[in-house]
Amino acid sequence: MLKLDILLSAVANGLMTGAVYALIALGLTLVYGVLHIINFANGAMLTTAMYGVLLAHSVAGIDPYVAVFFLTPLFFAFGYAIQRWVIGPASHGDDNNILLVTLGLAIILENALLAIFHSDTRSIDVPYGFSVIEVGTLLLSVPRLIAFAAALAVALLLALVLTGTDTGKAIRAVAKEKTGAMLAGIDVEHIYAVTFGIGAACLAIAACLLMPTFVVNPRTGNAFVLVAFTIVVLGGMGSIAGALVGGLIIGVVESLSGLAFGESLGQIGIFLLFIVVLLVRPTGLFGAKA
Repeated sequence: MLKLDILLSAVANGLMTGAVYALIALGLTLVYGVLHIINFANGAMLTTAMYGVLLAHSVAGIDPYVAVFFLTPLFFAFGYAIQRWVIGPASHGDDNNILLVTLGLAIILENALLAIFHSDTRSIDVPYGFSVIEVGTLLLSVPRLIAFAAALAVALLLALVLTGTDTGKAIRAVAKEKTGAMLAGIDVEHIYAVTFGIGAACLAIAACLLMPTFVVNPRTGNAFVLVAFTIVVLGGMGSIAGALVGGLIIGVVESLSGLAFGESLGQIGIFLLFIVVLLVRPTGLFGAKA
């Protein structure tokens, strides 16, 4: 039988990992909520951001947590440009075309990374990578604790932007009724691009939080995006709160599954939960029926 302190450690580590999962899922669910499409390039963009952190550290010696301050605006601009001048024009207003364009973008990014960095798995060596702090009987990883706090702060900031700024109100208006927003004078194409840019910026932040403790290769993002899709379905498509809560739940489920079945089988619990949610509540925890 598992000791209580081991169980509590698993839950605590699951919550910390789940917060970063939630951050990855935030961009995915925001894009779905506004553009009503699934961004298949989400995983490849995350991998690209992780390589950006790797290059910043290996070439310029920039710490991953410092890199967030220039990678975030850089990836916002990248996401904005991709949506405004590539995905939007190439889709010709057809959502099916958007799906194909994002899938094509994912293939291009992944193969470009493969050509540049090859298939080697790489990591960053930082002095605090294996640091832990004691909280009672628990030993908590310092990088994961920082990632947990940062992910919650980003989710709160995003919620404040969406509710308290003119851009956020325009995003919600476009998500609710695109035609009405257009008639009210909102530049819908600009809002689409801003939304896509915010999603890309969330991925850049997640990459900076992941790299001190994770490795990267050209296909790393695919594993994370599968978890992110599960979180979006669990929390409810288009729900910011759902992405956050869903991410925390998934993190705990993965941690407890790894404890029960072994680290290599930790994601079994995630996909079992995914199937149960689809059967019992297809709209997710915070989703609304169409």
